[in-house]
Amino acid sequence: MTAEVGVIGTGVMGSNLARNLARNLTGRTGARVAIYDRDVDRARALAAEHHEADFLVASSPADLASKLSGPRVAILMVNAGPATDSAISDLLQVFEPGDVIVDGGNSLFTDTIARGETAAKTGIEFVGVGISGGEVGALEGPSMMVGGTEFAWSRLRPILEPIAARAESTSARAEPGDGRSAQADPESCIAHVGTDGAGHFVKMIHNGIEYADMQLIAEAFALLRGRLGLTPPEIAEVFREWNRGDLESYLIEITAEVLDHTDAATGEPFVDIIADSAGAKGTGGWTVKTGLDLGVPVATIAEAVSARSLSAASVLRSSGTALDGPSTVTSEFEEARDSALDDAPTSAVVDRDTVIETVRQALFTGKILAYVQGFHEIAAGAQEHGWNTELGEVARIWRAGCIIRARFLDRITEAFDAEPNLSSLLAAPYFRDSLNSGQQALRDTVADAASSGVPIPALASALSYFDGIRTSRASAALVQGQRDFFGSHTYGRTDRPGTFHTLWSGDRSEVQL
Repeated sequence: MTAEVGVIGTGVMGSNLARNLARNLTGRTGARVAIYDRDVDRARALAAEHHEADFLVASSPADLASKLSGPRVAILMVNAGPATDSAISDLLQVFEPGDVIVDGGNSLFTDTIARGETAAKTGIEFVGVGISGGEVGALEGPSMMVGGTEFAWSRLRPILEPIAARAESTSARAEPGDGRSAQADPESCIAHVGTDGAGHFVKMIHNGIEYADMQLIAEAFALLRGRLGLTPPEIAEVFREWNRGDLESYLIEITAEVLDHTDAATGEPFVDIIADSAGAKGTGGWTVKTGLDLGVPVATIAEAVSARSLSAASVLRSSGTALDGPSTVTSEFEEARDSALDDAPTSAVVDRDTVIETVRQALFTGKILAYVQGFHEIAAGAQEHGWNTELGEVARIWRAGCIIRARFLDRITEAFDAEPNLSSLLAAPYFRDSLNSGQQALRDTVADAASSGVPIPALASALSYFDGIRTSRASAALVQGQRDFFGSHTYGRTDRPGTFHTLWSGDRSEVQL
């Protein structure tokens, strides 16, 4: 008896993906799912627990190969790094030319490229698939970014497309008369985004944007609490209100849930008993490093990564508590908050609501700029590696299943539908107009935070990025002059073409090289 697809690794992600495959391939000839784990007992336990999946349990890589119909397809759901290399090595010994090995983990895209080159020597297809949505997405429908050859995609599409998330039609979200397009039916959130490492590259950028999005939201929370003195449940209600508008997203939704949760052991707001030291698994840092390699500025993503590093720098932060600075909650808002308990005057309520709306606009503006940076990096990476990555397709498949799913992505999809060769989101009227209308709120928020001592590195970097791209004459001219002075690095001129150097240690005349 054979299976159409095998899953290697029966941890949380692997077992959930295997169950998703078994459920959605039911009824197709030979559509059973084979599972394998080096801990064979764990694979057997999964099969025993989920009889409805009708899994075939393999006892070894060779046994797995014997249980798969050709061309064979095996999906690796193991830890990135040595475990992935080991699993690939095992399969290369028992698979045949034309078979397909899929890495569904969070591998670095350059590793995927190298692994693909090794597999290609044997005639075996190697595919890197970025899978977003966490353990729930793996079970109920993730967003998937596929990188591989057209042959491999043709083999994988009928297997993976049925298990992908399906995006809600834009018509279900659009408001009457807003001019937005409507789709007749939901679409599977899976796309072939290029060859070799393209799938893992796009997933890496997704995670980088996710870092920025989460940090921007956290900074909005810090502002509402630090400047207005709102309680976590009060801020949860603010976020729920924001989630009814253009900020509607999975991350805003779960933020409200976290803020509204009470710790059972202490009775305190859950967010107040969590250690404020954020972890990271590497993909955000990869996004920043790759951006540097490509010469693409991703300042907001970089600050989000750096903020996590700073949060974990316990010794540094401990020494920093002795430094002076302004108090976080100003007396103005303390008085407004306290008087609200005794029928506060209308003016205090207006001030509160004005601050909340200003922070909302700043958050949305920062979010746009983070996406501008991420999509710029995707475009640059595709050009560098020769991938035919359609940015509109990327936005389309991120509209459901993935962690950054949001109403906002409908707008990005529509922008690329209207202009497939759009050079940047900045060139799309909706985003240009949104940035122009929101930039003052971002300025006011950054200035207010600076004077109040509330750290908001991502929002501040978003503002600097905005000003950097809109400035016609920047400070880099002086930097080039400095570089030429100490290192003879040369410079260009604004009045004529060519490359020049000033003889700084001589008569300071200029020479053209």
